[in-house]
Amino acid sequence: MAKTLLLKNADILVTMDAERREITKGGIFAEDGLITAVGQTKSLPTSADTVIDATGQIVLPGMVNTHHHLNQTLTRNLPCCQNKNLFAWLQLHYPIWTRINPEASRTSALIGLGELILSGCTTVFDHSYLFKSGNQVDIHIEAARDLGVRFHASRGSMSLGKSLGGLPPDESVEEENFILKDSIRVIDRYHDASFGALTRIVLAPCSPFTVSEALLKETALLARDKGVMLHTHLCETFDEERYTLERFGKRPLEWMEEMGWLGPDVWFAHAIHVDSEEINIFARTGCGISHCPSSNMRLASGIAPVKDYMAAGVKVSLGVDGAASNDASNMLMETRQAMLLARLRMGLRPPEGPHRYSQLSQSHPLRSSEWMSAREALELATLGGAKVLNRSDIGALEVGRCADFFTLQLNTINYAGGLSDPVAAVIFCAPQSAQTVVIHGQKIVDNGEINSLDMAAVIKEHNTWSLRLLKGS
Repeated sequence: MAKTLLLKNADILVTMDAERREITKGGIFAEDGLITAVGQTKSLPTSADTVIDATGQIVLPGMVNTHHHLNQTLTRNLPCCQNKNLFAWLQLHYPIWTRINPEASRTSALIGLGELILSGCTTVFDHSYLFKSGNQVDIHIEAARDLGVRFHASRGSMSLGKSLGGLPPDESVEEENFILKDSIRVIDRYHDASFGALTRIVLAPCSPFTVSEALLKETALLARDKGVMLHTHLCETFDEERYTLERFGKRPLEWMEEMGWLGPDVWFAHAIHVDSEEINIFARTGCGISHCPSSNMRLASGIAPVKDYMAAGVKVSLGVDGAASNDASNMLMETRQAMLLARLRMGLRPPEGPHRYSQLSQSHPLRSSEWMSAREALELATLGGAKVLNRSDIGALEVGRCADFFTLQLNTINYAGGLSDPVAAVIFCAPQSAQTVVIHGQKIVDNGEINSLDMAAVIKEHNTWSLRLLKGS
């Protein structure tokens, strides 16, 4: 017999469906984790196995985080790294991350995933690429299953140590034959390509400056043979651009194209330093982008041309990035930052800012398309993430999709005075924690608390591991 769920009486329900309906007194009915009805509460069944009364609340599709490094929760806010750009920041972190053991890794995953869930995130991609001290992808997959989150796990990799011209120290990298062999193991054991899957695997070499050309090419061939997606960092900093120009005589995207890394099964994190031709290449080949505004500001990396991507038809999503380069795992905050950073770009002079109408007021009608609206930002965080991950089963609240959603209380101090447009208030006003989170029809957060695990005990253990890692013990 089907397990049913009814959400009813929402002040407003944001569907993100094809008509972008926002339904007052809205509700959802789901069976076995899939939505079977969406509309006003009066049009829905009156009972279910699980009933959620969303009176006084707004309901939104579960957010999709397309770039993260869960283990980095262990090294947030390190004093030595607070004022460093990416390469220097990485070089200070590599020795610490290399020591992360299975126990510490599990707590870091639980903390990062828990923080994301409480911010309305129901689908998480994690880019793990350091597997020393017994750390494995399996640990994060188990943590995600314990919490009940929809999870895309990467079998990432670093193989190019400093002695071979890479950035990381030699003790942080793995042997390439082992990487490929273990990638096959992880895909065969965990990847679920079915509709509504809770676990999928992605192959994700770390970056142009941490892996060899051979590994990039072999990984792409393996991923396509196995039917999984590909991901890496790209065009994040000027240091990276100088690296590929000096080492290969090509800009980062040119080089990745030569490696066979363009197509609808690929998405890149950051993609900040690109020109108009490269934007068109992303659009033409179907590559996706994970925009990480907080990390890009924190590390002084730059501002990604997100509105230009959107105008060109590039698939764009949002990622909170590593919890040590943000230093948070909060999708509502990241969505707000995406909107604000796109607006900041409007105030810059060329070449970073607008070209054609830069002398006109930002409020001039000819510049209206440059504005990132609250609803556009929300779409990046929901439907945008689903499109980048090539999923038609998440990202919106409509019949046939997964019952992944979250609710926020509206009558709070955060939104006071802003309820003339509750949907925009969620993005314009200060982020708050979710009241309820449902993933595949299962209530994961109830009354603002994660109910699947004792998070207080996890926090205590996590802080113990964090301090031990920093002390080198």
